[in-house]
Amino acid sequence: MAACTAQNLGVGVGLRIPHYAHIFEQWPAVDFFEIISENFMVAGGMPLRNLDRILERYPVIQHGVSLSIASAEALDFEYLARLKALCARTGTPWLSDHLCWTRAHTHQYHDLLPVPYTREYARFIAEKARIAQDYLELPLALENLSSYVTFRNSEMTEWEFYREVVEQADVSMMLDVNNVFVSSVNHGFDAGEYLRHIPYERVLQVHVAGHSELPDGLLLDTHDNYVKEQVWELYRTVHARTGGVTTVLEWDAEFLSFEETLAEAMKAKEIQQAYAETD
Repeated sequence: MAACTAQNLGVGVGLRIPHYAHIFEQWPAVDFFEIISENFMVAGGMPLRNLDRILERYPVIQHGVSLSIASAEALDFEYLARLKALCARTGTPWLSDHLCWTRAHTHQYHDLLPVPYTREYARFIAEKARIAQDYLELPLALENLSSYVTFRNSEMTEWEFYREVVEQADVSMMLDVNNVFVSSVNHGFDAGEYLRHIPYERVLQVHVAGHSELPDGLLLDTHDNYVKEQVWELYRTVHARTGGVTTVLEWDAEFLSFEETLAEAMKAKEIQQAYAETD
């Protein structure tokens, strides 16, 4: 499998409001920040002033939650125009969003909703993704979801569907390793088997995060906990197969201090360094 040829920006963290005071006072050593695009797709005000302060000192990568690439509806070019304008402001080298739908009949559900894994649906999503990437004039990476339901009419595995979409669209992957693990437990498949079928030359970026477990054993991708060792073990596999890839720690609730959050993210860098020493 070919190694990813994209620029490796190192290890970053998600930019979150509870950490602003520390960041603006200390200007910590961070390779880059990842932002949620929609938080800054505004006409002006404090969000953009804060973003511009960050941009003066750090690279920024954009990650979205509202592209709704798998929606049955047409692409929203008003949304894409605002997204493209923000990309010009940040200078992001690529942008990512989720392989899901979030919108139907003009209603925004504010959740990442799954689809059945069929060849027809893969072709439909791939065509929209190709058009979106062409319009944005930047590499577009689609992220795998954490999954809690399955569909009777699915014709293939999640990893087969994921691969078919990105290869037909000629777009990239934003591989969320925690989501692979969460879905593998929830649906009883082998996470290692999933990773054996990833075209790593298409992986632009990786997410790691913590998850929660319900009393019945169901895992939830809550981004409110330390990364589990099983997820770090999958990350070791991904790192080895990519030869090194841009990595982000997501932490979105039950916030730690920035120093503690960064320390958790740096576990990814320790894994990378250990791999380099044994390579």
